Amino acid sequence: MVTFKNKPYNNPLADYIKRLQTGEALLADNPENVLEVVGILKSYGVVLDAYSNNLIYIAEKQFLVFFPFFKYFNGEFSWQKLLRHWWHDRINFEYAEYCMKSMMWHGGGGLDTYLDTKEFQQTAQAVIAAKFKNNLLMKGMHQLFPDFLIEQLRASAYYSGLGQFWRVMADIFLSLSDRYDQGEIKTIPEVVEHIKVGLVESATKPITYEVKIDNKVYEILPKKAGLTFLADTAIPYVEAVFFRGTPFSGTVTYNAQAYQIPPDQARFQYGALYADPLPVGSAGIPPTLLMQDMRHYLPDYLHEVYRRSLRGEDDLLVQICISFQKSMFCVTTAAIWGLMPYPLDSQDPSEQQANQVYLEKWMERFKNSRLLDVNQ
Repeated sequence: MVTFKNKPYNNPLADYIKRLQTGEALLADNPENVLEVVGILKSYGVVLDAYSNNLIYIAEKQFLVFFPFFKYFNGEFSWQKLLRHWWHDRINFEYAEYCMKSMMWHGGGGLDTYLDTKEFQQTAQAVIAAKFKNNLLMKGMHQLFPDFLIEQLRASAYYSGLGQFWRVMADIFLSLSDRYDQGEIKTIPEVVEHIKVGLVESATKPITYEVKIDNKVYEILPKKAGLTFLADTAIPYVEAVFFRGTPFSGTVTYNAQAYQIPPDQARFQYGALYADPLPVGSAGIPPTLLMQDMRHYLPDYLHEVYRRSLRGEDDLLVQICISFQKSMFCVTTAAIWGLMPYPLDSQDPSEQQANQVYLEKWMERFKNSRLLDVNQ
């Protein structure tokens, strides 16, 4: 039980507050966890690189295209790639879109706010007019359903925003792997510190988005809007994908009378930090696509650990999911440290109390998470 000024804080996760206050991570520090986390983030970094490139391509080249049959080809179509696509011998870009749609649906941050401004509306109208200036059918449809095309541009903005966010994260994870290979990373706190430094260094990186029509550039997310990496993409992403997520078809009923889905989006707990690894591999479970993608890029040292496990390759996706959740608790630790109201070593009682309250709020959200499971 953690106490502050003789006030007990009753929560089965209370000990984790003390761990965070003393520089320890949410994930236990041992060589096995370090190997798993770095190895899975190496694979994740490769996959995020592909996801990022595709999302940005769709935002810039496939905006306002209603039947983008070849959007996953990044502008490089061939019959061989099409056959591989049909055979599912490819990166599952559908998962990237699932994350984008989750972010867009849950909202939050400056990106969501800006897309409701008059400035965005004016730019969107100009883009629509230029894109369909010779298309009478689309002009008529736009008059009948004035929000339809604007909503497509909102989605395009999220494609771009998430793509830019993942571009930074891919670089952070791949450089982490390089440092591990060079013997510079040996502990979980060092893993977390590496991620935190990367987040802080990129915190104010501008998030911008522009499209070109007939050699004219339209700034859909202009630099003057002041959108930045941390506040407007990273934090909304953590909220939407790590915590809330969306209910997976086939695992819960969408029937409101069954009460299996909370009526309030803020109470959703379907994110990566809560997901049961066992359903991974089932049809209709979006994270399955991510685990399948990461399977192809596992470092040899991590793949060998999985082969030596009780079931070997038979439950490979489940093992990848467990390692991935461990890594996401490390990323979450970095976010917690980076957003701490005051320095951890502050001696000011009021600042210490503010940090205590801040950490207690995090622990409340972790109550139903997989935190205890990944530390068993």
